[in-house]
Amino acid sequence: MSVVDAFAATSGPGLASSLMIGASIAKGLAIGFGKPYLAINHLEGHLLSPFFGDADGDEQIKRNVSLIVSGGHTMSVLVRGLEDYELIGRTIDDAAGEAFDKVAKMLGLGYPGGPEIEKHARGGDPNRFDLPRSMLGSENFSFSGLKTAVRYLLPKIRERRLTQTPYNLDERILSDLCASFQQAVIDVLVTKTIAAAQKYRVDLITVSGGVSCNQELRRQLREACSRKGFEFKSAEPWLCTDNAAMIAFAALLRLQAGFQSKITEEIDPNLALV
Repeated sequence: MSVVDAFAATSGPGLASSLMIGASIAKGLAIGFGKPYLAINHLEGHLLSPFFGDADGDEQIKRNVSLIVSGGHTMSVLVRGLEDYELIGRTIDDAAGEAFDKVAKMLGLGYPGGPEIEKHARGGDPNRFDLPRSMLGSENFSFSGLKTAVRYLLPKIRERRLTQTPYNLDERILSDLCASFQQAVIDVLVTKTIAAAQKYRVDLITVSGGVSCNQELRRQLREACSRKGFEFKSAEPWLCTDNAAMIAFAALLRLQAGFQSKITEEIDPNLALV
């Protein structure tokens, strides 16, 4: 155990039972082996994951605007350095990933909805259905209206059948609808992220979280950054969904910077990043 420098666990946000199990085990190991304990914010794990594998410890964290986009969270954050974060905007209702899941369920697709919609969107016409891009003038996000627009659109284009699948859409229509929905989400995320980077005068934009596995989102955000003169950095896909590696990485950076947590620190299922 001499090769282990510290033990870390996610302290929140998340399910209380899961957080409690992880934190209790990490604390027990830290006490048992006389090592530091670090309580890590789940969202900070996402936030820092685009820098995973870079060589310069916490000094690698360049000033940037970070887009964290997942099933439970959609937010943009101004990052000045390790533990120096300012919230720019967050979703006021559904997160982007949540909207993907709910729309996929409406369409009779599988869970999680993001990969299913992305798969069906390939080759689809993203301009076939005119769907809303909400709150483009605001720094906050909203995807509930987009989800509702799809719900109201479905009765106009669906064919009913008496099976367990509620709607049987022609494959061409399904592909176009998925592409149109996906493009609406991407337009909001890209437009707001570029606007935030311009407002806060950063050179770098980063993206992380489960929804950032979407290849079309990555492509369009990368291209927008190139057009506007921003450097672009994304977490590897295997680091985008919830994983232990990003938590260990955040703990490593904090340990290198001299941080550690009290062994009595409690979990917080509603823990905020900022």
